[in-house]
Amino acid sequence: MHSNIYEVKLDTQLKKGVLEMCVLAVLSVKDCYGYELVDLISKNIAVSEGTIYPLLRRLKTEEYVETYLVESSGGPSRKYYRLTTKGREVGESLLMEWKTFHKNINELLEELKYEKN
Repeated sequence: MHSNIYEVKLDTQLKKGVLEMCVLAVLSVKDCYGYELVDLISKNIAVSEGTIYPLLRRLKTEEYVETYLVESSGGPSRKYYRLTTKGREVGESLLMEWKTFHKNINELLEELKYEKN
């Protein structure tokens, strides 16, 4: 097992880099309230509310998302987030960049694997 400080830093940096794309991707499928986003994303990436809410505030400031309130039968109204046109365009662009990046990294690793043998 290679557990060390570098793995933690890499994991944290990768999450920061892709979390915005993940939030925009989820919101491209459906409007969500904050905790729902945390729940959906954390099924695949360890993420907390303390990470998602500041990101949602920034995305709102950048006009990638907008909010609206929905009455809740079991408590206070929930603030839902939905993509704006700008947010949809940015999300699609980030996804294309991610796919290219992912493909290039995989190709590099495959080349190195064969050079090593």
